[in-house]
Amino acid sequence: MIKISFSHSIVVLTLLSLAALSAACQERLIALTFDDGPRPYVLLGTKTPRLAPGLLDVLDQNNAKGTFFVTGWRLTPKSWGEPRSETNIGVTCIEAARQVLKRGHEIEDHTFSHLELRTAEKKRGEEWVLNDVERGAQAIQAVSGVHPKYVRPPDWVLPADVRRDLQRRGYRILTISDENPLALRDVNSLDYLCAGAHPAKCPRPSLADSVLKQIDQREKKGVYTHILAFHELSTTTAMLPQLLEKLKARGYRFVTLDVYMKLVGPVPPPVHAKKKTGSRLAA
Repeated sequence: MIKISFSHSIVVLTLLSLAALSAACQERLIALTFDDGPRPYVLLGTKTPRLAPGLLDVLDQNNAKGTFFVTGWRLTPKSWGEPRSETNIGVTCIEAARQVLKRGHEIEDHTFSHLELRTAEKKRGEEWVLNDVERGAQAIQAVSGVHPKYVRPPDWVLPADVRRDLQRRGYRILTISDENPLALRDVNSLDYLCAGAHPAKCPRPSLADSVLKQIDQREKKGVYTHILAFHELSTTTAMLPQLLEKLKARGYRFVTLDVYMKLVGPVPPPVHAKKKTGSRLAA
């Protein structure tokens, strides 16, 4: 009889889970995701004050599908965005969201308010936070006819009790936590550091190179499936053609998050054995 310690068994189970995730999908896949919309001027482009391409056109030109994590407050009648910082192109956020769906992309939940949820829970309670996610979901369903499956909390911040309750309601939570296998962990592009007229902290030498470097590091670990987290920003749209061309040259295909999850995960959670040193787990 061979005796295997508890710690050894956990290592084996972890390795088996990672192996199962790698074996689940041999294809090189990327889920392009975009937060904080719908922003009509980003999605559809602008002609004034300067000509700028639309994000949806860029995706179409590269045969890429995306997933848009939208905030529910934008999906209210007549809303076209934030007057202080966004360009009104005469298209409402609801109309822009319909264009997203018409072109074969996916819309998921980024809450209704876009408040940081840990602080919101401290000030207003867990029930308010759960309702904020649900209000976002209802606003999306009113446009798409489909209740969203996925939630990405603003800044990935979510109290543990809220996470548990949302999961009980059937939501899958997007995270950057190392509790998830790499393939099911968001890649933070840091594209928000490149927004504005004079971005001082934008990754060097370029945002595209910075994202490729993160993918290089994951590939060295044997991971060829990635969830890339971007924002609906004109600066991100301008960078995307270069990044997508380089990724296509590596053999990557761009799919919606739901397709990605069906092909890559989820992996069943590891078995939690009782801690008994020297327990007989193999013969």
